[in-house]
Amino acid sequence: MATADAWPQVQDRVRAWIADDPDPTTAAELAELLATAGASLEEVEAGRVPGSDLPPEQEQLVSDVERARAELEDRFAGTLQFGTAGLRGAIASGPNRMNRAVVIRAAAGLAGYLRAQLPAARPAPRVVIGYDARHRSADFARDTAAVMTAAGIEALMLPAPLPTPVLAFAVRHLGADAGVMVTASHNPPQDNGYKVYLGGRVAAGGAQGSQIVPPADAEIAAEIARVESVASVPRADSGWTVLGPEVLDEYVAAVLTLADPSELARVQASDLRVVLTPLHGVGGAVAHRVLAAAGFSDVTLVPEQADPDPDFPTVAFPNPEEAGAMDYALGLAQDRDADLVLALDPDADRCAVAVDDPASRTYRGPGTAAADGWRMLRGDEVGALLGALAAGAIDGVGTFVAGTPDDRELVFANSIVSSRLLAEIAQAAGARHEETLTGFKWISRVDGLAYGYEEALGYCVDPAHVRDKDGISAALVIAQLAATLKANGRTLVGVLDDLARDHGLYVTDQLSARFTDLAQIPATMARLRDNPPATLGGSPVTKVVDLEAGTDAERGGLPPTVGLRLLAEDGTRAIVRPSGTEPKVKCYLEVIVEVGEHASEAKMMSARQHARDRLDAVRRDLEAALGL
Repeated sequence: MATADAWPQVQDRVRAWIADDPDPTTAAELAELLATAGASLEEVEAGRVPGSDLPPEQEQLVSDVERARAELEDRFAGTLQFGTAGLRGAIASGPNRMNRAVVIRAAAGLAGYLRAQLPAARPAPRVVIGYDARHRSADFARDTAAVMTAAGIEALMLPAPLPTPVLAFAVRHLGADAGVMVTASHNPPQDNGYKVYLGGRVAAGGAQGSQIVPPADAEIAAEIARVESVASVPRADSGWTVLGPEVLDEYVAAVLTLADPSELARVQASDLRVVLTPLHGVGGAVAHRVLAAAGFSDVTLVPEQADPDPDFPTVAFPNPEEAGAMDYALGLAQDRDADLVLALDPDADRCAVAVDDPASRTYRGPGTAAADGWRMLRGDEVGALLGALAAGAIDGVGTFVAGTPDDRELVFANSIVSSRLLAEIAQAAGARHEETLTGFKWISRVDGLAYGYEEALGYCVDPAHVRDKDGISAALVIAQLAATLKANGRTLVGVLDDLARDHGLYVTDQLSARFTDLAQIPATMARLRDNPPATLGGSPVTKVVDLEAGTDAERGGLPPTVGLRLLAEDGTRAIVRPSGTEPKVKCYLEVIVEVGEHASEAKMMSARQHARDRLDAVRRDLEAALGL
């Protein structure tokens, strides 16, 4: 907590922020917090009888004052940083939170950046603005439109809370120079965020419609820093355009170009029983519409999670990867004897897939979906399935890619922390493969991209229309694959086994450590850098790569990023890096087990158990090295 000498300075900053706050609600909230924090602890202490405790009411006052001061100091310790993930943080007043004042400054900075990039441009720069159903999203979108309009920039606003992929589509489809999406994706309900895309005359080639990367993020941040006050930012009362339903219709039509229009495909689709959940987000109606138009007539939305709800009442974290998030969907799938579960995160740019896998039955916890074999496929497993499909490498199944290896080069990409299996699939298909830094802003920029994915449930199956991850188009493609396989007496898990026979069994897992003190994250990374583990799952570590120095310079390499890559003698790999969106250190683990091209189902089951045992041993080594 601030010293007695520093506290008046904090108070002055709070008062100045209140005077400049355009939102009466957050200004009042901040004023109330300041009033509580302004009580004099010195007077309370002066009234204490030496050697005695304070009366309960005074103890409570001290506690309230200390909490209020600590909260204000945190809110005013700095400003919410604008980076390659845009802005993201808790909704509250103050410069280190998400609120209208911060958003107006960010919008003014983006407007300044566009004007600098397109001086005296004719026509004027164009910005498309989208928003989800989180708390304050619509307000932040309207403020952005008001700032852009006053700055002489054409502002087009999506007509309702819609998925992030619709905004990414609109940037390319409408030839916009930039796009803003107000969303915190899969963060907790108290958060919101501000993603920025560039396109039109500001970005070239495959970068059009992608999220920002350096140096654009720093240049926009510099423009934000030049904003003296919210009061100094002009805001129009009207003049922006609210788009009609046609923009969503055009997005849906674009996604449906991935659908097989044949009557056989529609019959197969109608025979697939699907459970779908949007986890209280904005993707449910759009995804259901797409699936229905492609012939999937037996799709059940999880009723408790079907409608947008910014409080996300049925999940602790609205992220399909988090424990318990899929329980409603898996339970309904078991009740309905479903073939497939599809889950979108709240802004629908990610897609999770769950299947009934007899080999996963545990007979523990009777009556649960997990006990009966329902399990969520890992992002790397779905990434491999879609990669094999894109490569035309699944027997008896076509490809969703427009074009074939005969008439154009296929280019696949995945992030550095994703499985190495996609590279093997690409090589076998004669396709080019590229590895990128973590984040779809890098994957989407790969020249000639036909398909890309990241292990965190993000898949780009239609880069011509959406240069970003898109959970809705991925859901359609994986559902079509499942329907075709079912018609032929096969399963998604069976295809994964076939890929293991062809390329080896690649099994991945994650270890995450969440921190409340953010200062512990660089300290943890430094400790690992100085003392990496000598073995991974019993195999000697043969190479430690500090990703801050860049990688593979002889092959063009990757830009520097914070993280370490550890490689063991038996092919085991671990990558450790801070999360870009959450207060976590993440460890991405991968082991490879050779099974042979004629491995039986029994051998496959044994190999998977062996891989899990090795992963558990690697996890223990990393936990010890990180001091967890």
